[in-house]
Amino acid sequence: MTAVWSGLSIGAVYALVAIGYNLVFIAYTTFNFAHAQLMMFAVFVTYWGLVVAELPVVLIFLIAAVGIGLIALVEEFIAIRPVKGIHAHLVTTLGMATLVDGVTRLIWGDQVLKVPATGSDATLTLFGGRVSAVELTLIAVVIVITVALTGYGRRSRTGLALLAMAEDREAAQLRGINVGRLALGAFVFTGVLAGLTGPLVGPKTFAVATLGAALALKGFVAVAIGGFGSLPGALIGGFVVGLVEALSGRWLGSQFPTIMVFVVLILILVLKPTGLFGTTRERMV
Repeated sequence: MTAVWSGLSIGAVYALVAIGYNLVFIAYTTFNFAHAQLMMFAVFVTYWGLVVAELPVVLIFLIAAVGIGLIALVEEFIAIRPVKGIHAHLVTTLGMATLVDGVTRLIWGDQVLKVPATGSDATLTLFGGRVSAVELTLIAVVIVITVALTGYGRRSRTGLALLAMAEDREAAQLRGINVGRLALGAFVFTGVLAGLTGPLVGPKTFAVATLGAALALKGFVAVAIGGFGSLPGALIGGFVVGLVEALSGRWLGSQFPTIMVFVVLILILVLKPTGLFGTTRERMV
């Protein structure tokens, strides 16, 4: 059961990245491949705030949220807005990811830095397995975020407008929705969300300059498993990736986790090409 808790907690991190991917996909019908790097930067900001500057925890959350939100705002203006199409955005957002990776290395270097927990770091025995308070918090937070965003998307005017944009951007614009401002707000929100969750992710992943690339890969697999544009799918996809990693590492050996993740991905896509929660759109020609 300890491996299951470990898998669910690292799966929660992948799910957070996948949620960021999906929110941008809903707003722009494209992907922000630098989202994982934004979360990585928030983890490093948390390390700086807790270990170097010794700031209060509330102030660290605030600095991370505002700082990463501003970086996302800059990214939207330099990497998303000037170009059109998913292929162009693939190049520009990967460029932004490389830039964030390079800045992180310049500031903090390549060493692995331990990030202290922002709350309790106690370890509990639950359902026969050992799990830390940090891991339980991660699992609970990603579930709450998914439920809250899904409910907001279905019941609020802003959420319904975003869903309308995802279905047909031009039709939404004709109905009076300010698609540019709404999409920008969604993009910046994903940065703020990455900043707010960075202090929770850091104690689980540590702060290391390769973290962004690792989270990007597994986060994208979680999106593919769960279905593009589905927030519940991102949650389940993240948990599936985390559990497959942890259980295959526990029972098959340390060289198998990544292999088994892609085996599961291929099996799911063969059985359901749109992912577990993905849907196929029909268009009249």
